[in-house]
Amino acid sequence: MAESTPSPLGGSPAVASGGALTVDVGRLMSERLGLSQSDLITRPTGRAVREAIEACTADASGGSVALVELSGVRVMDFSCADEVVARLLLRGQDSSRSAMRYFIFRGREHLHGHAVAEVLSRRGLAAACAFGGRPFHPVGEVSDGQRAVWHALEERRSIALGDATTLLGPGGRARLVRICEMRLAHLGSGGQVTALSRVGRGGGDGAVRSPSSPDADSASRSRASRESLDLGRSPRRGAS
Repeated sequence: MAESTPSPLGGSPAVASGGALTVDVGRLMSERLGLSQSDLITRPTGRAVREAIEACTADASGGSVALVELSGVRVMDFSCADEVVARLLLRGQDSSRSAMRYFIFRGREHLHGHAVAEVLSRRGLAAACAFGGRPFHPVGEVSDGQRAVWHALEERRSIALGDATTLLGPGGRARLVRICEMRLAHLGSGGQVTALSRVGRGGGDGAVRSPSSPDADSASRSRASRESLDLGRSPRRGAS
């Protein structure tokens, strides 16, 4: 992904652009909830923010992917990370709800990423995130094999299920299906799997761009290429 800085979102905390909806949590807290500080602390605050995000994503157009922009948030404790990220993901996966979405998360603060990783792991969830200037990567309960497939998909942008074994090696198709079930990738009706960060907002190629440097982006691509070649080997934490 190329270097980019989150752009102003105009007159609303939620804006549809490209293939995704972007929700600016800092602005949502100020404009929708009337909070004077952009600090996510205490579970009631996190619950109110999560409900506001759900309202925005339920009412707005912009495809099935929602980018939750946390760059305007100064502090986020574990209880709020659980509400705004983990519980948002759980409720977004509920097939009984009228608006099912894929969620990806981005923020400038490196410490936010630690809180998010902890709460996702506790709940057995995973999400594509970009915190502290890092490129998007899977965070939470993700095996080495699933992580390698995710990076290979990110590198290629999309992979057809019929080509998965050829491109990803033994076990690659099963891992590709699994990351779709984990909602780390989008499986189309024709069997085409697309990286979520490639169907979001951010540029002419449809990529969601993280606030990373060109060097970091290049390193991420190189790592993805190396990992995609290693998919046939036994991962350190299991093959699934």
